[in-house]
Amino acid sequence: MRKNIAVVILAAGLGTRMKSDKAKVLHEVAERPMILYVVEAARKVAGDDVIVVVGHQAQKVREIISETAQLHFADQEQQLGTAHAVMCAMPLIPDHCDEVVILYGDVPLILPETISGLVEDHAACYRDISLLAVELKNPYGYGRVLLDDNHEVSGIVEEKDATDKQRKIGLINTGIYCIKKQYLQTALPKIQSNNVQKELYLTDIMAIGYNENKKTGVMVAADYHQILGVNSCQDLEAVDKIMKKRMRNIS
Repeated sequence: MRKNIAVVILAAGLGTRMKSDKAKVLHEVAERPMILYVVEAARKVAGDDVIVVVGHQAQKVREIISETAQLHFADQEQQLGTAHAVMCAMPLIPDHCDEVVILYGDVPLILPETISGLVEDHAACYRDISLLAVELKNPYGYGRVLLDDNHEVSGIVEEKDATDKQRKIGLINTGIYCIKKQYLQTALPKIQSNNVQKELYLTDIMAIGYNENKKTGVMVAADYHQILGVNSCQDLEAVDKIMKKRMRNIS
């Protein structure tokens, strides 16, 4: 556990594809609300310096998390994108924290060792922004990580915006970052909502940092299962199976 790390967990979404009126992060994986696995992993890295951004069924999410840990909660009353969610959390990040890790409440398989590895890699390379990525043989549907000749991340391109050449890239964005707090504060206001959804996307911070000559980089995780997100009932079923198998192996 490092003393200067804060973790922000984005957990405000409803998850319309879940076909349920329950907040997405409260759906159960191996008989527990999935958000609790993310909180557990985050606390092993950052202690109580964890901020959970809540929105849909905010009170219920707070109550369930507070049964296991006393954390900070930020309200995202309007869901205006991932960058907006992080903006909501910024005032609650403690002064002694210099680095901010961004996690997601619907990615419950992430392990604390992987988060710690990202933080250590980020610190060892003296980066301003570090991205966790994975290599996939079939990367269809995922945002591709663009690298320059020095292995710095120049940006992230989504499937629908990618060229044929870019679509052949197997290195994909997990959305999990470690970012210097000082740079995060200056970069967030520069993110614009010039997209179809009119939302503020955190992925834009990579290109902004690169164009401002900030040190950007990537750590490639060995196990892509850890970054599987739950966006549908089928995803929930798949993640539930992996989690139960992991628990059997531990026991």
